[in-house]
Amino acid sequence: MPTVLVTGSSGFVGSCARTAFASAGWHSIGVGRRPTSQDDYLRCDLSKPFSGNLVSAIERSDVVIHAAARSSPWGTKRQFRQANVVATEKIVEACQAAGQPKLIFLSSSSIFYRPEDQIGIDESTVPAEPAVNHYAATKQIAETIVRRYEGRWTILRPRAVYGKGDTVLFPRILAAAQAGRLPLLTRPGDPVVGDLISIDHLTDCLVKAAQDDTIEGEFNLTDNAPQEIVSFLLGVFERLEIPRPKREIPVSTAFRFAHVLELIYGGLMPWREPPITRFGVHVFAYSKVFKVDKMLRAFGQPKLSTEQSVERFVEWVQHDNPYGLK
Repeated sequence: MPTVLVTGSSGFVGSCARTAFASAGWHSIGVGRRPTSQDDYLRCDLSKPFSGNLVSAIERSDVVIHAAARSSPWGTKRQFRQANVVATEKIVEACQAAGQPKLIFLSSSSIFYRPEDQIGIDESTVPAEPAVNHYAATKQIAETIVRRYEGRWTILRPRAVYGKGDTVLFPRILAAAQAGRLPLLTRPGDPVVGDLISIDHLTDCLVKAAQDDTIEGEFNLTDNAPQEIVSFLLGVFERLEIPRPKREIPVSTAFRFAHVLELIYGGLMPWREPPITRFGVHVFAYSKVFKVDKMLRAFGQPKLSTEQSVERFVEWVQHDNPYGLK
């Protein structure tokens, strides 16, 4: 039985990855910051010196998936550097010293984001300079660290992951919409279009990248089905019987408001995330559509359509009510 070590397994993607690998017949070892009830789980901070148990776990692994990251739109530069740069350096060093298992790094599509519509982003697209925020900037640096790894490596850049178990994308949006605090952000001209990726397709890609030695290099990952962002969200709201937001705010106004809030929170209470950030507005202000021919050649078309994946997510929310919706 092959063994995979998954960092960030106390989070959304990492925990789902462990489930997918178990279904594929792999033994998995989880690593994360938070306590969990998972078996074969090591709790640790990857920016600190590695314990003997973690070093031993890496030595026993055929594949290491580095999914751990600070992915919040808010935080200090140092917090992002420690979680996304220092931790990646230490994982690469540990893998280098442990027989060079295949390393799969979960990066982010945000490394490309510029304050403009971007259509046809592919692996040859030059990352944005300056980066859109600390998260994207540190992911850019982390990618350069992974490329220096002397073993086999793969970099995966998913775009807007959603699905059963989501603790990142939908919880804030649905809670704000349910409470009547979510306005519709509008812009003149064509509606904003963007790609997403279901957690099922992402974990399928992770398992295949681990199993297939020919899958190396960089891959942008999506469901290959761009959506009108506002219409997509309103469709989810309708299925969950959440009232449509009544207020409409131009994105230009939202950017100014978010900037003021970031200054206030950054100066007075940097430990708290503002209710709206410029990165959050960015999602509704600019179209981001990816050309994923390389993904399709290596991983194939997603097994489920976006409609089917959304339906799975909605059924989970309705049955388990993980976000405390009324």
